[in-house]
Amino acid sequence: MPAPIIHARGLRRAFGELVAVDALDLDVTEGEIFGLVGPDGAGKTTTMRMLTGILAPSAGTAQVAGCDVVRQREPLKEHIGYMSQRFGLYPDLTVAENIDFYADIYTVPAAARTERTERLLAFSNLTPFKHRLAGNLSGGMKQKLGLACALIHTPRVLFLDEPTNGVDPVSRRDFWRILYQLVRDGVTIFVSTAYLDEAERCNRLALLHEGRLLGLGTPDEIKAMMPGALIEFRTSEPRRTAAVLREQLADASVGLFGDRVHVAARDVDGTAERGRALLTAAGIDVQSVRPIEPSLEDVFVAVLAQRRAVATP
Repeated sequence: MPAPIIHARGLRRAFGELVAVDALDLDVTEGEIFGLVGPDGAGKTTTMRMLTGILAPSAGTAQVAGCDVVRQREPLKEHIGYMSQRFGLYPDLTVAENIDFYADIYTVPAAARTERTERLLAFSNLTPFKHRLAGNLSGGMKQKLGLACALIHTPRVLFLDEPTNGVDPVSRRDFWRILYQLVRDGVTIFVSTAYLDEAERCNRLALLHEGRLLGLGTPDEIKAMMPGALIEFRTSEPRRTAAVLREQLADASVGLFGDRVHVAARDVDGTAERGRALLTAAGIDVQSVRPIEPSLEDVFVAVLAQRRAVATP
């Protein structure tokens, strides 16, 4: 079995007394899309900065593309592309000039530069806009330009830190279409996201919370971590429904998802009947109660609630 292209063991980073990442073990296979998933403050950006050699770990080791992230930081840069949350585009330069600037940074040979630039422009559908100032691009187009800049030196591993944050749904879909094409071309993608619906698109996932790993595996394997089954309650008052069920169903995990309330419980039939009775007694009109397949968001909420219950004396 080939060695993983990203290999981390016991990775830890502390800022004073704050532990941002703790005891993180990861293996990423070459040619896959690996998702690092979690809410703000989970440790996603800190993990990515350690794996790209920007931030030294407080403990543990990591190798990316055969390079130690601490001892071989300079060689590492040749093999990776990194698009941070605030990727450094220059608004007073055109699209083509921004790509050329990053080609200079990565010392891309002049002989290869024109062909690569044209290919990346076409690849990201930016050719018609190559003479437009970056500052005049839409949010989605800026993200595509940032991606083109990160790819100009043809990296083996591409690190993307919440690349679609704040981008409209159509641009998000286009961005992921580009990522799938990159994988077909042999690029390994390590992407962080707070969008759990987006995480479904990854080959494998790591769920992070407060710097610690909650789960690791394919989306289906992560969903299999669900403690018990999931019940959906649809009522006339979803917020009040969630409040009543949280107070009365101490042995269940309750989450509010738009106009619906999801309850994770081991006794599906009993919980459904009891929940309906509690809501009816509270004067809430119950429209439907049914078992459903869990989403990644459901699993994350349920697993986190389970961990907190274990930690509480």
